[in-house]
Amino acid sequence: MQFRSILAPTRTFLSILVLAATTLSQPTSAQSNQNDDILLQMKQASQRGDKARLSALLPQARGHILEPWAAYWELKARLQEANPQEVQDFLTRYAGTYQEDRLRNDWLLLLGQRRDWDAFATMHDAYRMRDDGQVRCYAVLVDMLRAGGLPTAAQADEVRRTWYAQRENDDGCATAADRLVSARMMSPNDAWKRARLSVEANRPGAARGAVLIASPDAVPQFDEMNAGAAKYLIKSGPVAGKARREIVVLALIRIAVADPDQAASMLQDRWSTMLSPEERNWIWGVIGKQAASKLSPGAMGYFDNVTKNGDLSDDMLGWKTRAALRMGNWKEVQAATAAMSPEGQQDPTWVYWRARSLQAIGGDDRRAEARRLYETIAGTRGFYEMLALEEIGQRASMPTRPAPLTAEEKRAAANNPSLVRGLYAISMGLRAEGTREWNYATNLHDKGGMDDRALLAAADYACQREVWDRCINTSERTKGVIDAEQRFPMPFHDTVLRKSADIGLDPAYVYGLIRQESRFIMDARSGVGASGLMQVMPATAKWTANKIGMAGFTPSQINDRETNIVIGTSYLKLALDDFDGSMPLAAAAYNAGPGRPRSWRNGPVMEAAIWAENVPFAETRDYVKKVLANTTNYAAIITGKPQSLKARLGRIGPRDAAMPEPNKDLP
Repeated sequence: MQFRSILAPTRTFLSILVLAATTLSQPTSAQSNQNDDILLQMKQASQRGDKARLSALLPQARGHILEPWAAYWELKARLQEANPQEVQDFLTRYAGTYQEDRLRNDWLLLLGQRRDWDAFATMHDAYRMRDDGQVRCYAVLVDMLRAGGLPTAAQADEVRRTWYAQRENDDGCATAADRLVSARMMSPNDAWKRARLSVEANRPGAARGAVLIASPDAVPQFDEMNAGAAKYLIKSGPVAGKARREIVVLALIRIAVADPDQAASMLQDRWSTMLSPEERNWIWGVIGKQAASKLSPGAMGYFDNVTKNGDLSDDMLGWKTRAALRMGNWKEVQAATAAMSPEGQQDPTWVYWRARSLQAIGGDDRRAEARRLYETIAGTRGFYEMLALEEIGQRASMPTRPAPLTAEEKRAAANNPSLVRGLYAISMGLRAEGTREWNYATNLHDKGGMDDRALLAAADYACQREVWDRCINTSERTKGVIDAEQRFPMPFHDTVLRKSADIGLDPAYVYGLIRQESRFIMDARSGVGASGLMQVMPATAKWTANKIGMAGFTPSQINDRETNIVIGTSYLKLALDDFDGSMPLAAAAYNAGPGRPRSWRNGPVMEAAIWAENVPFAETRDYVKKVLANTTNYAAIITGKPQSLKARLGRIGPRDAAMPEPNKDLP
């Protein structure tokens, strides 16, 4: 039996969604409000794993619009002890809902762990989301068993990619990988690569699981190395055999993560001649990557020891490209991007820099290829797409709005049970659940469900109810059309423009930052305690209030919309002044604190796009690029004129020592 890779929703499936909403008792708004507290209590009980409390509360949640969530929490809590009929009854009662497919996912994981392959095969065919890596690996195992233990190359590739992407030593992909290595559809080298990646990511459990597959006899050596990499290398004599060499490689990788210079010295002084060229190249790639991520001027020197770019991962090649950009070495940029995997070469980041390298190296053929590459990504959907647009002589402008939504299209969105439940959950404080339910409905777009018009209607449904994060994220999923007013809404318009004008700040920059910080969610709160639209930290708010002379400020005022905007815009302006008016530097300071970008700007003077791509923190690097792209799009909307992203980027280098620091105490 061969499973379908995707069970595409059809009109029949969409009709099931509607039927599910009508078969579940739909209460009046007043009735729902009376029972909302029951749902909130059940969520808390679910978080505690309180099975008895969940079972006691479930009858009171019957008939509530979020009954599927209540029933899911209750059954999920005791799924280990549940019988198959209970599971089937749940799937039947809540057919077509997010909760049905999520419970199916949970049950499939249990069936895989129990090695109940027949039940897994029966259940898997109806699984719609297909978003769980372990389930995908279990499915390959089942297909292997049903095909007499002979997997296809495509199945092996799927397991390999999924296994490499997993953080921990999850049973599904570890078991599938072990079977594939035994069947010689994957090699022990694939397992050693998994171990290398895991050690570099500081995931020793996942690394140990990979070593167990690659060479079980080497596990004691791995354990010794894991207890102390430097000590292990000092004690080790000459290495013989693949497994011993790989443990040495893992030890050097572990040292390189903490101290690339020490790892380079150890590799050159003792281990280089004992390792294979591929092993040496990988270690130099890790050392170069770690040095580049520390903005070390010696990073390219380490990468120069790599004799074959093809031995490096895309992540290493990305950092080699960044290091070469800082050095202005366009030939190395071209070589590193050319060596990336097909998937890596399609990333707009590397498409753009490969095109720039070809353009810089010169020659008619290279310039023509650069133009072709720019044209493949040019547009207004992201940072590099907008830079590519400028390279072909255009600027970001307001796209033509799609045709207005019809009453029927709006009605279809308003009657979609998952969308309705999603917004209701968000409105009563269950944002995570509401977001998952909403995303379930809109993500089916990729599986034959919502087309662009349906996504625009769903986004409009969220916009009209001022659930701005769902409005924006849903509108961003359209492929053939762009509704800029959905993607770049301007809530609190008068307040933002007035406060920006009062302190001489570009309102497009303010909107670009808010969109990235909070998606205009007033009650947004980060894991580190930042609050409100502009995600202001309490200590930063207090400092800023004192700086601007705001009398009587108290921390509780951060959650007031007007105060949050005043504090946030004032801090952004102070940061902008401190960084010589550089929008990229000020955005980095807003995200990571001012101390880090003060350090990151030291070095050669360079294009801000190169500087931004070299920001060591992935979150801040992504943040800076998105804020600047947002800003350019908002400027096009506010002014009605084409806008240049390049003009907002400028160049970045060390601070002029002769210039005063207006806000050197900026927190």
